Amino acid sequence: MTRSHRPPLVAFAAAALALVFNLVLGPAHAADPADAKLSKEDQACLDCHAKPGARKTLANGETLSLYIAPDAFANSRHAREGCEGCHSQIDTDTHGKPGSEQKLASKRSHAVESTETCRDCHQKTMKKYDDSVHWALVKAGSAKAPLCADCHNPHATRSMKEANAADNAKCQQCHEKISDALTASVHGTDGENLECKDCHRTHDVKAATVGDHLRGQCLSCHKETATSHAKWLPNAGRHLEAVSCAACHTPNAARRVDLRIHEAQGESKQAAEQVGVPQFVQLVSTSSASTGGLDGRALWSLLQDLSRGNGGDSKSFVRGRLEVQTGVEAHALAIKGQAVKDCATCHKRGAAAFQAVTVSMIGADGRPVRKGATQGILNSVESIGSVSGFYAIGGTRIQILDVLLLMAVAGGVLLPGAHLAMKLLSARRRKAAEARDTSDTD
Repeated sequence: MTRSHRPPLVAFAAAALALVFNLVLGPAHAADPADAKLSKEDQACLDCHAKPGARKTLANGETLSLYIAPDAFANSRHAREGCEGCHSQIDTDTHGKPGSEQKLASKRSHAVESTETCRDCHQKTMKKYDDSVHWALVKAGSAKAPLCADCHNPHATRSMKEANAADNAKCQQCHEKISDALTASVHGTDGENLECKDCHRTHDVKAATVGDHLRGQCLSCHKETATSHAKWLPNAGRHLEAVSCAACHTPNAARRVDLRIHEAQGESKQAAEQVGVPQFVQLVSTSSASTGGLDGRALWSLLQDLSRGNGGDSKSFVRGRLEVQTGVEAHALAIKGQAVKDCATCHKRGAAAFQAVTVSMIGADGRPVRKGATQGILNSVESIGSVSGFYAIGGTRIQILDVLLLMAVAGGVLLPGAHLAMKLLSARRRKAAEARDTSDTD
């Protein structure tokens, strides 16, 4: 039956169904960018911008290409929005005429301004990006931190899947050595071929050494870790909490102890910029000038100052963590059989890992502000309370720490016992004295 010979009821139903599909799914060309057709206004724009040599000299002398590949744009996700959808600030009546040129200071400033346009349609994604270390770096003035257009060509994006595919090649533009280490690691050669986004996410990228995000990423794949380590590793829970995965799984890496300043206010969290980075930097600089690094007394004073600065609402303390010293080493993970299992690597007198000590806080850009500390900070009387959550008696073969902690444990046991003994002895003497007084009276 041809369309012209359909019964009226069938024709009406077909028309109604088509209307519903159009309302729900939108026009056919909007569902598939490949079918997109440019409007007359957009075609007029491309009459100039489709010329490969189109360019503009900026205020700082840089040259900005104005070329837009017409086929790529026509088939892009943004074609349906049209040129004015993103470039609404341009007056189409005067654009391109002498004296109407848009003043641009530099490529970077233009890219930053263009990123704000993305917020109009991609609000959820931009919210994630706003919480990332990349955006924090942009706000801090970084000229290298990635913006939207650095990863997504706005004039050629074909699909959301393609737009969100932050592949290793894009990350490699800034993190070349880390990318090479990942490619050569067990995650790059053992059939896994992990991409950066598999661990670091695409838009809400956090500073790698802040918090427990990366440990959580490791455990999300290696779910048996706690059980398997408990079979051979003493106090496995403490090790998994205080030792980074890479510290054991990158056997040839240089390691360090990082004393992370935390604040306890309800749920413990790593101390951030607003609770005292300026004081931290100033105090470390003053202390380092005379001692070569932050010492135990200076650390104790800093923690007291931070606690008072919070108005008594939270208490600042240090949580130690054993980790590798560079991001490259953190990505150069070896196969399982090469992981460090010899306890003496760390638990021996003069272990290399305990010769490098740093103290850190989270800075304004979301990354840790890390300062060197003296080697003696771990066995300082002033900092003993700060590292107790990280240190175990006999754990580093630092004898003075063992003695101090044993004395503390002994004091915790003996003092209550001595108090009870004195109380009993005093009660016995009091009863004897009362008995003598009664006898004298009689």
